[in-house]
Amino acid sequence: MTAENGIMAAPAEAVNGAALATMHHDLSMWGLFMQSDVIVKCVILMLLFASVWVWTIVVSKRMTLNKLNRRATRFEEAFWSGEPLEKLYTRVKKNPADPLLVTFTAGMEEWQTGVAAGIPSTEALQTSLKQRIERAMSASIQREMHRLERGMTFLASVGSSATFVGLFGTVWGIMRSFTAIANSNNTSLAVVAPGIAEALFATAIGLVAAIPAMIAYNVFATLIARYADRLETFSSDFLAVLSRHLDSHDRGGGARGQKVA
Repeated sequence: MTAENGIMAAPAEAVNGAALATMHHDLSMWGLFMQSDVIVKCVILMLLFASVWVWTIVVSKRMTLNKLNRRATRFEEAFWSGEPLEKLYTRVKKNPADPLLVTFTAGMEEWQTGVAAGIPSTEALQTSLKQRIERAMSASIQREMHRLERGMTFLASVGSSATFVGLFGTVWGIMRSFTAIANSNNTSLAVVAPGIAEALFATAIGLVAAIPAMIAYNVFATLIARYADRLETFSSDFLAVLSRHLDSHDRGGGARGQKVA
């Protein structure tokens, strides 16, 4: 072989080697996953599970909040319709299906306990009764809001940490790729690119999990806060109705637009 033929053969062999290396790497998402290191695979699987669970929480919580707001609207319409509260309480106490009904039921139960022997006649006793009703309703609201906030901590955790978990998989994959490059003594792009792509795939999955989780957390935190405000407003309105009823008791009247019994 002449020197000229040797010079021409070397680039040809390099091209063939690069082509062979490319053929051995499947650059699809499934191929990148299967060719990645076991540590990177564990990171990707963990992030995929987190992403699926995030979307499960998103769908479930969205449906729950929509249902609760519709029920709250119907109950508030019944509450302000002028129907006696005792009758309304009898109708809903068997199945308090949402936080607003639970709050109303807690207030009515405390009211009935306080007036079992008759409506208090002194201002001190009436004030004590109103305070007990307020505490009972506040405790119910807190319990129901804790139940409604389930899953929010997971959304916040995924939104804040999934990117870093994916970055850990990327750093680990790049370290493994550079080690393989050093051992092979081949720095061609065809050899380097598949390993880098496998490593960056972990960061991509981390972003897929983190971005929806953070958006969902912010949206649901706002919606849950609005629903909590709705419960607090109803509690205040209910206490106002009972206060008017107590104030008008000595005059033999009732609260305008509402009847407790």
